[in-house]
Formats: sequence, C-alpha cells, structure tokens
Amino acid sequence: MCLVLLCSKEERELGRQQAPGECPHCGGKVEAMDFESKWRFCFLPICYKIHRKYFCSLCSMRLELNY
Repeated sequence: MCLVLLCSKEERELGRQQAPGECPHCGGKVEAMDFESKWRFCFLPICYKIHRKYFCSLCSMRLELNY
C-alpha cells in the first residue's frame, strides 16, 4: 500500500512600495513587497495568508524587522 501526500505552497506578489529606512549592508533603498500565499493539501485550499517582506533594491537582500 502506498500513501502519497500532496502538499504545495503557492505564492504570488501583490504589490511593491517604498519603505522608510536604508539597507544596513549596502545603504540602498528598502522596498516592501506584499505577498499572497496559499497552502494546498491534495488540491484543497487549507490556508490563505497575506504577508509583507522587505528587500533592499540594490543588493536584493531580504531584510527582517527586529523589535
């Protein structure tokens, strides 16, 4: 008997905008990007989430907020 679990994560960019501050590594401008992610299990949607990620526009490094 074989059991196969199919889980997938689909991520789509919704938009970009300028964020305040500068990159601590190269001093470039910071962009805020909104993403929509969908988790699916056997083609059935389980979770739907919108979140924001921050990136440097010069070195493309992902930045995280520590507060």
